[in-house]
Amino acid sequence: MNVDICYIPVAHTSESKLPAVSGSSGHLVVEHVSEITAELPTWPGKVFGDETLEYGSAMEQYVVATRDRLRQRHEPRAIAVQAPRLWRLREAIQTARYQVRERRKQEDLDWKSAKEQWRQTRAQQPALPKTEFAEAQTAWQQHRREHQVLWRHRTTEDQAWHASLAQLRMQEHAEAPQREWIAVLIVTDNCTRQCLGLPAFTAGAHLTSEEMIGGLREHLPPDLDYLISDQGTHFRAKAFADFAAETGFIHVPVYRHRPETNGSAERLMRTLKDWLRPATWDCNEALVSLLATFQDEYNARPHQGLPTPGLSPNEFANRAWVM
Repeated sequence: MNVDICYIPVAHTSESKLPAVSGSSGHLVVEHVSEITAELPTWPGKVFGDETLEYGSAMEQYVVATRDRLRQRHEPRAIAVQAPRLWRLREAIQTARYQVRERRKQEDLDWKSAKEQWRQTRAQQPALPKTEFAEAQTAWQQHRREHQVLWRHRTTEDQAWHASLAQLRMQEHAEAPQREWIAVLIVTDNCTRQCLGLPAFTAGAHLTSEEMIGGLREHLPPDLDYLISDQGTHFRAKAFADFAAETGFIHVPVYRHRPETNGSAERLMRTLKDWLRPATWDCNEALVSLLATFQDEYNARPHQGLPTPGLSPNEFANRAWVM
């Protein structure tokens, strides 16, 4: 059995896109999306899709449209200077931080080299002239003083970086649409591809492992041997380990950054979001009703991931039990 958790807004309209949301790290990371406009995209080659036009006429229109687009691209335009988007600011901050880290690596290498040189000089002190050793000692002391100044500069530099990053996060939070979320537990059978359940939790981003386990109990098969999940905080909690020991199944956490290992649940989540995108709901009860409808339709339609083409998960499960 495969399980995963997805987060869906409490309210949604068909004009909006469902954002991609990740909660594996313990806090929600929400993709920034813009509202879908009513105007459909257009491009010159779209004219060839008009079956009422002959090829010659379509080509003429294509040439004119392409020429107009190229002319508009090269014409000087008065564009108001706008503030860079927040993601550009974040990219600039990260680039500057990377450059700082690379500079510090070289500084640390220089410091280690100076320490090693001074260690060798001290070891050779009896054989060195006093003046040469005194000069080396003076250079080492000067290097130490410079290194201490460098570390104080690093502290100031780090404080400025953390302050700029905190300010950027505040701006992102202020501009991000404030949403309430519902956590939906994806429960699917890895063999039959059946969706075994879609329990929803109004706790959303504050869902606890204990609450998730309570919803999972209602959908566990009686003879479950293995349960596959990602390494999210809910599945790494002690409560979940105790639940696995109590129930008798083996928990199989997938390797980090390899979601394809939990592909059945990931694909079901994508199908669910595609199915929900044109729908509209404004409360938890409406979403739960949609989830029940989706589960029935998903299990009753042919599934391309099954070894027998043309069968639905329900039909495949019935045949598997007969065999």
